[in-house]
Amino acid sequence: MSTTTTTTTTTKTTPTITISKPNVGVFTDPEHKLWVAESQPAVETVREGKELKEGEVTVGIRSTGICGSDIHFWHAGRIGPMVVTDSHILGHESAGEVLAVHPDVTHLKPGDRVAIEPNVICNACEPCLTGRYNGCLKMKFLSTPPVDGLLRRYVNHPAIWCHKIGAMSFEDGAMLEPLSVALAGMERAGVRLGDSVLVCGAGPIGLITLLCCAAAGAEPLVVTDIDDGRLQFAQELVPRARTYKVERGTETEDVGRAIVKLASGVQPAIAMECTGVESSVSNAIYATKFGGKVFVIGVGRPEMTLPFMRLSTQEIDLQFQYRYCNTWPRAIRLVEAGVIDLKRLVTHRFPLEEAVKAFETAGDPKTGAIKVLIQSEGFGD
Repeated sequence: MSTTTTTTTTTKTTPTITISKPNVGVFTDPEHKLWVAESQPAVETVREGKELKEGEVTVGIRSTGICGSDIHFWHAGRIGPMVVTDSHILGHESAGEVLAVHPDVTHLKPGDRVAIEPNVICNACEPCLTGRYNGCLKMKFLSTPPVDGLLRRYVNHPAIWCHKIGAMSFEDGAMLEPLSVALAGMERAGVRLGDSVLVCGAGPIGLITLLCCAAAGAEPLVVTDIDDGRLQFAQELVPRARTYKVERGTETEDVGRAIVKLASGVQPAIAMECTGVESSVSNAIYATKFGGKVFVIGVGRPEMTLPFMRLSTQEIDLQFQYRYCNTWPRAIRLVEAGVIDLKRLVTHRFPLEEAVKAFETAGDPKTGAIKVLIQSEGFGD
């Protein structure tokens, strides 16, 4: 059996872009602090093109979206078994500019604009070998502890996971990551032209899923949330969508009936659950038709109580999703062609140096933020 050993080399390709700004990152820790501080790789090694491993490139990050999981790692310090145990860099929705390449990388060069798929896989386990690498048994997913994330000025990353975006804006490039979440859900859920679809949750993932369902021809199309402002945003984003506000304390059976009534009596064939909240999953189960599917994209509590007999007697499939795989090329095509317009979801922008304020804005429902982006305007003085 042959093995491949990844080694660090001192051979370099010197960047052609002026680089003088120090590398900084956005950190949190087990005490739920949040701060901006110096990070690796150091600007000196970036400038000289050093410390790149085989197959790697250095990317100057230009735009990064704040994900709900980033807020959760900051506020709660964990998501299920993934726990912040030390100083930890957040962020996994990023796009930027290639600054340097290892000599064995031939398909990228300094100056290329890329979106970063934030994973490193083993290429040896069954999920990897069967094309479902999101289940890699040795996955290193950037921003999931203990692997540092992309909210830095400079990052070294495998070139294979740096997707060219051409003339696409860095903002759209960063938004390809949440679009990939929605696309993975669309494929596994099997949404088809004319399907009646319910989207639970009008946060960023729910709204992008709503856009995808609309583009796929779902009708009727209903979206739910507990917030009037987000439902209004959803209505403006997809005018033909029907919006339903879930009032706290309402029985899930009643919510299910109200959703069906709103859809002119048509029960959803597929519910795309994008909150991970127990009551919302139950709402979807009570709304969905016999033989339908509740597809859960959202991340929730480690354990839930759900209406088992409703699922059983109605033969409703309950299916789940873990991240994504093989989605970036499709996501790029959809954005380039204007099939999916992500620009309208960006409500706030902050420079990297004001990342703490950006997180406070993203984590406060009163701000009305949908997608908050952190940007770096350049790398030289």
